[in-house]
Amino acid sequence: MPGAGRAAGVRRLRRQPSEEPPAQEEDQNLLLAAAYVSDAQYNRNVPFETSPRAIRLYYFYNHWTMQVAIYFFICVDLSLALFEEPALFPLPFLATSLAEVLCLTAFFGRLVHFAKVTPQMVFWKDMKNICIMVTIVLTLIDLIIYGSLEAVNVHSVRWSRALRPVFLINFPESRQIRRTFRSIRNTLPDILYVFLLFMFSVLIFSLMALKLFGDRGLKTVEGLPYFTNILDIVFELYVLVTTANSPDVMMPAYNFNWWYCLYFITYTIINTYIFMSVFLAVVYNNYRKHLKNEIRKLAYLKRHKMIEAFNILKVKVGTEFVVTEAQWRRLAKVVAPHISSPHLELLLRISDEGQKGHVARKYNSQQILDIVLILRILRLLRIIVSIQRFRVIVTTLINIGPTILTFGGLVLVVYYVFAIIGMEAFHGKVRFSDPNFTSPDALVCGNPALKDSAFARDRYCKNNFNDLASSFIVLMELTVVNHLPLLAGGFALVTHQAAKLYFIGFHIVVVILIVNIFIAFILEAFFVAYSLEKSEVETAIEKKIQELGVGIQEEEMQDGMLVDNVDAKDSGFSGDDGDNKRKDLKSLYFRIASKKYRTVDALLQQMFESEIAPEEEGPSLDEILNFSPGDLYPKNPNFENSA
Repeated sequence: MPGAGRAAGVRRLRRQPSEEPPAQEEDQNLLLAAAYVSDAQYNRNVPFETSPRAIRLYYFYNHWTMQVAIYFFICVDLSLALFEEPALFPLPFLATSLAEVLCLTAFFGRLVHFAKVTPQMVFWKDMKNICIMVTIVLTLIDLIIYGSLEAVNVHSVRWSRALRPVFLINFPESRQIRRTFRSIRNTLPDILYVFLLFMFSVLIFSLMALKLFGDRGLKTVEGLPYFTNILDIVFELYVLVTTANSPDVMMPAYNFNWWYCLYFITYTIINTYIFMSVFLAVVYNNYRKHLKNEIRKLAYLKRHKMIEAFNILKVKVGTEFVVTEAQWRRLAKVVAPHISSPHLELLLRISDEGQKGHVARKYNSQQILDIVLILRILRLLRIIVSIQRFRVIVTTLINIGPTILTFGGLVLVVYYVFAIIGMEAFHGKVRFSDPNFTSPDALVCGNPALKDSAFARDRYCKNNFNDLASSFIVLMELTVVNHLPLLAGGFALVTHQAAKLYFIGFHIVVVILIVNIFIAFILEAFFVAYSLEKSEVETAIEKKIQELGVGIQEEEMQDGMLVDNVDAKDSGFSGDDGDNKRKDLKSLYFRIASKKYRTVDALLQQMFESEIAPEEEGPSLDEILNFSPGDLYPKNPNFENSA
């Protein structure tokens, strides 16, 4: 297991002092401890080998240039769809295929680098790595087959393009998107039962509509038979749940008999208002439950890494194990090389209980993450708005900014897959001509099957799947839902009625599932913002700052006189003895930052902070990594009263 591998690595560094000079061994231990602290700081869950070579490779793996490079190649890989047929900017197949092979080479190199720093058993058991390797192989096979067929002028389908988002999801840098997908996956079984009940209700009402209206000889506005085909009825009633075709779908029956409106009113109340509200409730409850489990696991892993770092650097002083001040300063400089002297001094004073000259191991809800979080949350107070009633709302909107980006990445993945499928199924079926053209071909969007259709009559010709950009625009319109039946009906006319399943599937995945999850998260974020002024960690650190005599009251700060980051009247610590340092420290003024979360993890952690076990170290690493969705209250005596 990862924990065993790391522990063995620590023992190797400690049990073989004769193989390395003491200073070199101490440096290696410091780098290993700093790697654990950095992992905790940036919420990385990467089990890595602890040999000196593996540690250096791990630092290089996490360097920002490497992360920027892998994101660059992911963006290039995804953007290739703009230049491949059907293309917005056509390029020869040779050019796009060479670019894709270059991206695949970069992905494979990144994977090999990851394999060099990770224990082999862990690497081969990680499904993320398997997915990346399988996708690379499948893409190469598809490129070879497609290129061979193109060489003999035989058109085929580039089916591997729909797999490109796999790289965005499965590389370790995309843990936020991956966590969201994992939470959705865990939520699906509970949603499925509600969805099946909902579809059963739609089917029952469809059968009722067939009996009520099928033999009345009613016609739609287009002159077509009204509610005579069970599949058309199911589609129309499903769309009615979205209100996109209301009241149009009701009017033929309503014009025939006033009492028939009661059928549609009953259907709308049951399926639109009751079932859709139940969907939101189930999504909110289950998504929150699984997300809470993810954050508990994140907090326990962070705590575990901090304990590992402490155990590497600890020395015995009297009856307790501590980290000396000198070693602590070296660690802080490795973890945060650009930290200012005043910031570093304050961090030490907060971590050094009783000002004893060393940092002891104490684990409680306030101090577990102090060393990690204080590097991020010690900022000067920034006044976002001056009106108190608006502050919570505006602050919350700012706080959820990173989360919106995460959900944006999730939507991008879903849009990309549906866009690729749509381009393969519908490209060339609908063509746009200049609005001034009045030729018969232009009036039917380049397809005679659209003659006299609402799609052509309303000039929706530009809503097509002829390139990636146009596909994204159509999918955005489908997300808004308003013209779902018109768009689905148009593409069904130029292909087959089964094409409506594509649009229904998109609505289920994006509107019912992802949008409801996003709403659930917004609700939770606002509940936290309205109920909590500061997190426990912020409160504890602020109290400690006041005890040290280096804090200031909010009312002492005047508008327009805020100083960025950490400011000091006397920013130097030139004195050699502790009294001079303490005197210099007294001249500093610090405040906890505004609640502007820099990462999604910071917001999530506060949302569930009160439900994370406060006193004990937490479960073992094996138990943490094997948490199941139902393990919100682990069967561990240390946590029986923690949640």
